[in-house]
Amino acid sequence: MADTPVLLSGGNPQIAKGYGDAPVQAYIAAMPGWKRDVGHRLDTLIEKTVPGVRKAVKWNSPFYGVEEGSWFLNLHCFDKYIKVAFFRGTSLRPVPPVTSKSQDTRYFHIHENDTLDEAQFAVWVKQASALPGERM
Repeated sequence: MADTPVLLSGGNPQIAKGYGDAPVQAYIAAMPGWKRDVGHRLDTLIEKTVPGVRKAVKWNSPFYGVEEGSWFLNLHCFDKYIKVAFFRGTSLRPVPPVTSKSQDTRYFHIHENDTLDEAQFAVWVKQASALPGERM
């Protein structure tokens, strides 16, 4: 089917760069299997926690920010998990568990059978949205 997005290495949807909710919703709709429901839940939690959040798809990943061109987190699909990147993650409390090659970034991975701690995720999102965003 021509309208079905290509899944890149690791199962990440290939979605054209775009700003606003529509490209992010297209990405979420193209997330394979169980990741689609988790993607919807994460997007809803982010919107609820940060009213008026800005959205974009860049480099085949949804980005979330508060100011124009400034981002506090993004999502990315891999074969066995969804990676949430908090660009100023070392400033969050508690610090998200997975380290990065980038000095300030920390990751949170969500696997298929994980129970998402929505309250903790919302705390991280709220903290991250109040910090200076990453310009990309």
